[in-house]
Amino acid sequence: MLLGAILPAANITRYFEAILTPELSTLPKLKCPAINSTRYGELKSKGLSGPAIQYYFALNLRQNLALLPQLIGSIVEAILFLGPSQCVLSIVEGNSPDGTADVLAALRPALERIGVRYYFESSAIDPSKEDRVARLAQLRNKALAPLLDLHDMATSDTTVIFLNDVAACAEDILELVHQKRTLGADMTCAMDWTYVGEHPTFYDVWIARTINGDSFFEIPPDGSWDSAWNLFWNADESRNRFYSQRPFQVFSCWNGATAFTAQPILERSVNFRAANESAGECRQGEPQLFCKDLWFKGYRKIAVVPSVNLEYSVDKARKIKEAKGFTSDTVSKQDSAGDGIDWRLDPPKMVKCMPTWDNQYWQSWNDTLKP
Repeated sequence: MLLGAILPAANITRYFEAILTPELSTLPKLKCPAINSTRYGELKSKGLSGPAIQYYFALNLRQNLALLPQLIGSIVEAILFLGPSQCVLSIVEGNSPDGTADVLAALRPALERIGVRYYFESSAIDPSKEDRVARLAQLRNKALAPLLDLHDMATSDTTVIFLNDVAACAEDILELVHQKRTLGADMTCAMDWTYVGEHPTFYDVWIARTINGDSFFEIPPDGSWDSAWNLFWNADESRNRFYSQRPFQVFSCWNGATAFTAQPILERSVNFRAANESAGECRQGEPQLFCKDLWFKGYRKIAVVPSVNLEYSVDKARKIKEAKGFTSDTVSKQDSAGDGIDWRLDPPKMVKCMPTWDNQYWQSWNDTLKP
């Protein structure tokens, strides 16, 4: 019997089965397309002997019970496709009163049976308290900590797949990894959306910066998102690539889901952190600082993949997939030759700093960083 601290055994079993045998479940999920084995077949582990880690999935989750069948179900589907013995799943959960931890803990025997290494812990770190960014950075680093312990099993090709609490399909995850490999990128990100009205709005505007260093859309000092429809208003090439649903280079992104090279983590040259405000560094989110540090360490090929569109609930994700198309709908109509990026290896001289909407200014891209 699956015993939990919060949920009764029957409820845990219901979610457990929805994740591992989705065809038998009635819990809310997207009707995701089947994985395209032709497009993503090259991502499968081929002929690798020993315990090499090719894919490291990392998540921080809090109060996400309703999302688990979709999110964790899609991760398990992707892992089964890629080859479980070459995958690691690391989840750090915190402060969930809804039973999220009960379900995630109950998954261990089944995940280990299929051959995936599974790391799960609950943390008391609470980002709703002071020093929010520092606490979020701690949680992200906790999710990556097992990778450092497993460094002997990692390779130069090991990819970290770091997901927020998004309603993703398996193909969304695989497309980010596919594009990272095909483009020769150091990091790829999805596009994430929210519904503040009838139409979807790009969500991660506080973090994301174009290759020119500006925000994806303009936000005036009063914090209005009235210009959210006008994406990449001052970056023509990015705008054209976005509307063609082709990958484009950016200075920073996260956007709900990322795939990035594990090398800087394994080298311990980059991790998640808060801004060094005492030295004058702009107060910004830990994913933006992560990208800034990647640039500084020479990992400069960061791209958004606009064929991957995500939302944070199953209901709204269904609307996004209707509005933007499933990933496979988009890429099936494209010639992949048009995806290539002419990488710019010089960062923008200045990047917009937005500690708050009413306090925006430009700062040197590498401010406070020293060789």
